[in-house]
Amino acid sequence: MTTFEAATPLGAVRGAEAGGLLHFTGIPYAQPPVGALRFAAPKPVVPWSGVLDATGGPVVAPQGPSRLVGAVGEFSGEQSEDCLQVSVTTPAVDGPRRPVMVWLHGGGFSSGGGALDWYDGSTLAREGGVVVVGVNYRLGPLGYLRVEGAGDGDAGLLDMVEALRWVRDNIESFGGDPDNVTVFGQSAGGLCTLLMLTLPEARGLFHRAILQSPPGGVLPLTSREARHNAALLHDALGYPELDADALRQRLTEEPAGRLLTAARLVAQETAVPGGVAPPYLPVADGFESTEMLLSAAARGAAEAGIPLIVGTTRDEALAMVSGQPAADVMTDRWFTGPAHAFAQAVAAAGGEVWVYRLDWAPTDSPLGACHCLELPLVFGTADAWAKAPMIAGADPAEQEALSARIRGNWLSFAATGEPGGDLPWPRYDNGRPTMIFDTRSGVVRDPLPMTTNFAKGRHDHDL
Repeated sequence: MTTFEAATPLGAVRGAEAGGLLHFTGIPYAQPPVGALRFAAPKPVVPWSGVLDATGGPVVAPQGPSRLVGAVGEFSGEQSEDCLQVSVTTPAVDGPRRPVMVWLHGGGFSSGGGALDWYDGSTLAREGGVVVVGVNYRLGPLGYLRVEGAGDGDAGLLDMVEALRWVRDNIESFGGDPDNVTVFGQSAGGLCTLLMLTLPEARGLFHRAILQSPPGGVLPLTSREARHNAALLHDALGYPELDADALRQRLTEEPAGRLLTAARLVAQETAVPGGVAPPYLPVADGFESTEMLLSAAARGAAEAGIPLIVGTTRDEALAMVSGQPAADVMTDRWFTGPAHAFAQAVAAAGGEVWVYRLDWAPTDSPLGACHCLELPLVFGTADAWAKAPMIAGADPAEQEALSARIRGNWLSFAATGEPGGDLPWPRYDNGRPTMIFDTRSGVVRDPLPMTTNFAKGRHDHDL
């Protein structure tokens, strides 16, 4: 194995060369969130002496099984609370400042990892000359449990902000341009990108954003809801009545596995038909309706001059439920309707946004164009996704041709702020132009029925 070193402001980092690219895995961007820091906002990483070895395998945050295993299949990775790490794939660590693409994975705020083989940035880095950064963040109750005196319940979201600060301060050492950073996130990562557009502390940390299948119909928890869901976890853990100090101590010392098991019990207890929101997700007061959240994010993007791509898959909910018409209602309510409402709000605020829908799916697949199907296409990682049920039976040549088209648009957007594939793709306006990615791709006008509706109130989960 050929190794290379990058000299960062925090210390030297050793990576490995493979396929003409340099790969660094497991670089800390914050202090380990353990002990008193378990539920707290991330603390900046402490510089190190010597050379940090970043040539190992991926670490993921503690987590249970994926809720979407029936669509995406299994993955593996060493689980550790010391997980606040980034992976970097770069053409070189020389002088040129290349566009940077920062990946925020999905997984329902409860599973996934930034350095999985699924999200290998090699194809994007090689084809586009970009630097790809994958981010781990805390999941489930470790990321989103409100603990009085220890954390407000938004640690996982603030992890992402801290990772972007690391990019700002260190990415030039890996050949990247800190003034040209594109965040691209899927599902939970897309919703967190939406939320970051409303956060003053995230302003200036990224300059473009691609939101893939953000569940825009899901609102962050209010402080009151977060306290209620925390109490449910305490009950599931079997805690007696404790004062705040004793409770905080118990939660800090509790094995991570017990917290995750208790959170799954709470999720089962609170699940409702047609709902997609887990009990532990970011906490943010002030968003009493979906319109308020989408409008705030749209204003944030327009005021900061952040161009956007936002899109969904045609059959999002088939990865979560089987059968019609429930899947169509869920897709429209939680994904498609809010995505277009957000795009309309961005355009009305004077911002730039492009909208897409993925219609392609393997012939005769019962999962259709389901949630997560765009991931192997965006990353060009067909081999890593080979066992995923959602792409079973796909024609390899057809899949790669569409993947190349999508990658071309994403890479052009990262470099220039505009998608620039082989097909014209106009900005979103009142005519709702939408790029349809399929075996025959192209823009259609107003792809939504006039009756399109979505959940507008607080946690209107039922069908």
